Amino acid sequence: MNIPIIILIPMILSTLIGVALGYELRKAKARKSADDAETRSERIIAEAKNKQQELIQSAKNEEHGLLIKAKEKALTIIDDAKAEEQTRRRDLQDQQHRLEKRETLFDQKLIEIEDKKTKLDDRAKEIEEVKEKISAIKNEQVTKLQEIAGLSRDEATDRLLKEVERDCQDALMSRLHKIEQLNEEELQTKANQVLSLALTRYSSSVSVDTTTTSVELPNDEMKGRIIGKEGRNIKAIEMLTGTEIIVDDTPEMITISGFSPIRRQVAKRALEELIKDGRIQPARIEEAINNAKKSISQDLRKAGEDALYQLGIPVSSIDPKLISILGRMKYRTSYGQNALQHSIEVGTIAGMIAEELGADVFVCKKGGLFHDIGKAVDHDMQGAHPEIGYNIMKKFGFPEEICYQSVAHHDDRPRTIEGAIVKAADAISGARPGARKQSLEQFIQRMEELERTAAAFDGVEKAYAIQAGREVRVFVEPLKIDDLTAYRLAKDIANKIEAELNYPGEVKVTVIRETRVIEYAK
Repeated sequence: MNIPIIILIPMILSTLIGVALGYELRKAKARKSADDAETRSERIIAEAKNKQQELIQSAKNEEHGLLIKAKEKALTIIDDAKAEEQTRRRDLQDQQHRLEKRETLFDQKLIEIEDKKTKLDDRAKEIEEVKEKISAIKNEQVTKLQEIAGLSRDEATDRLLKEVERDCQDALMSRLHKIEQLNEEELQTKANQVLSLALTRYSSSVSVDTTTTSVELPNDEMKGRIIGKEGRNIKAIEMLTGTEIIVDDTPEMITISGFSPIRRQVAKRALEELIKDGRIQPARIEEAINNAKKSISQDLRKAGEDALYQLGIPVSSIDPKLISILGRMKYRTSYGQNALQHSIEVGTIAGMIAEELGADVFVCKKGGLFHDIGKAVDHDMQGAHPEIGYNIMKKFGFPEEICYQSVAHHDDRPRTIEGAIVKAADAISGARPGARKQSLEQFIQRMEELERTAAAFDGVEKAYAIQAGREVRVFVEPLKIDDLTAYRLAKDIANKIEAELNYPGEVKVTVIRETRVIEYAK
């Protein structure tokens, strides 16, 4: 479609006029906006300058205030320092005054002491003069008495003693006779003691068997059957007996370990029954252990009764429970020696010694048999076996003289002759050859411990354990240890050995002090 030129030209003109008007309007608007922005910026700058002036003024005012406060604080500190200085000056002055007063008092006391000393010196001189006068008067009186009597002092004393001896001769003879009787009694007592010591050297040829906790097996295959599937059999045995079964490489042998000898013996008998039967299972194990306990109980009763019969003690006079406790010692050993056989030997030997010395034979026999009864239950009770044995005998109604034998055989000095006899019999049974045994390593260790304990004391030169550890000979340095100290040293060494070491019987401590003086004549 074609638009006529007449219409098109006005349209173009009007468009151009509109564009020009719009441009002018936009330009005027922009100019106005620029003017407004410049006005605002000038106002903001003016406000900022005013704010700056205010801040500067405020800072000046604040700085002035701080200076004033600092000056005031400095003045306060100066005033406080001056006040403190004045206080210290006053304290120093007070102390100086007190010191001056003390010095004055000290001076006065020194003067008084000097005066007293002078007076005491004068008094001492007076006393000495008086003593001299008294001595002169005494000598003068003695001289006058000698002149009057016509005898010297020694002659008068001799005559007086002769007259007293003549007047008191009968009393002196009676006194002398009494002293002789006392000496005779004392010598008789010493003779009995010497006889007791001599009897401790007695040696018996009887050999005592030692108990064992090893179980022999028919073959090594039996070890696997005893252990069982996943170890159930051996666990059942250990739980029911309270012991530990040791299965090692030893051919055809297993070992039972435990503190209680009765439990070890129950486990041993139960295993022997199971091995003989061949059926080893938890139910059969429990049955075998019950049978072993019954068998052991009967065996203990019989062993206790046999011991009583052997010593001639009526079985009816002893409680059945105590008989079973005595029988428990059949499975108890001390340094390889059977405890029950040892007790029988002690009772027998003690009775023989009591007959020779005129002591109570029954007390010695019964006390000797039960002297180690505490060892039967010392694995199950707390305390040392002498105290345990004493309490057991007291519980079963034994008299005090028999109960005391449990303690007497460990006393250094028993308070009764029966206690000394039982102690001697215990030493005889334990010390005789073949009664007790030790491994070589244990023996050497015990010897070394004895020597090391004795050598630890100051002044000891050398120490030697002899007689299988029953005596320690200690050589001391004579310049450091005198005779009195040697006695004390022997007692201290014996007490330390008794407190720290374990040993059978007694250990004799011999302290040797030797002084050698060598000189050469040329």
